[in-house]
Amino acid sequence: MSRLHALLPALCLASAAIAAEPTASQQRPKLPISVAFVLAEGAEVVDFAGPWGVFEYVNVPGSSGSPYKLFTVADAKRPLKVSGGLTVVPDFGFGDAPMPDVVVVPAIGAEPSPAMLAWLKKVSAHAELTLSVCTGAFVLASAGILDGKQATTHHSALGMLAANYPKVDVKRGARFVDSGRVATAGGLTSGVDLALHVVERTFGRKVAEATATQLEYQGIGWKDPTSNAEFAKRPVSTAEHPLCPVCGMEVDPTSTLALDHEGQHHLFCSENCRKTFQKAPKSFVW
Repeated sequence: MSRLHALLPALCLASAAIAAEPTASQQRPKLPISVAFVLAEGAEVVDFAGPWGVFEYVNVPGSSGSPYKLFTVADAKRPLKVSGGLTVVPDFGFGDAPMPDVVVVPAIGAEPSPAMLAWLKKVSAHAELTLSVCTGAFVLASAGILDGKQATTHHSALGMLAANYPKVDVKRGARFVDSGRVATAGGLTSGVDLALHVVERTFGRKVAEATATQLEYQGIGWKDPTSNAEFAKRPVSTAEHPLCPVCGMEVDPTSTLALDHEGQHHLFCSENCRKTFQKAPKSFVW
């Protein structure tokens, strides 16, 4: 039991559970729903902690206990340093993790291991839903899970996702994209909205609203997947403030990392971005 749960009066917890049953078109899933959070060194804390908190606080009328059973999985059950220096010990390794109903993949700090990709390919074929948050979309794309599907990622990486994975239909300006058994969120806090959308999809709007109220979460992006519309606009690069066309980072005007393409002079923040641009320039000059 978390410290916050321990401090909250039982009456407060009960009031947050006031919600209608799912609509007739929805079937009550078998509970609890198991959710695996995939971790690795450098995994972004907000990406996995946000959805974890959402699922933790869901309260479904008529059911006993939490409707979600949450666990972490990584290459091995040894301590990991995730973003900000936080140390996390995974519950399972990929070799002994149970089959989950839902999978959540955050941004990770390195290339996904062969074991991670193999596990994701296996479980995504059976799981009800596979989710990514932020650049966790690159992990799913590496496993082939996003081939032929619409997807999104952090706004600074949309072009890179399109350039590196041409089989993925990258959606700009989306807070999250629900493609059925696979769903992807934009950057960081977008994962909270995707998780609330999943709660709504599973248990109905009133349960999702009660969960958001319990969390004192005032964001409404989970009700509008197009609410990242500002990121559908191409960043404006000027002579005074040139931007890298790949990631949108401001670049030193005296940078020697330059490339001319179709009459346009582009400056880059890194050699990696320049090489990525050369690979698929149409992904970055939309």
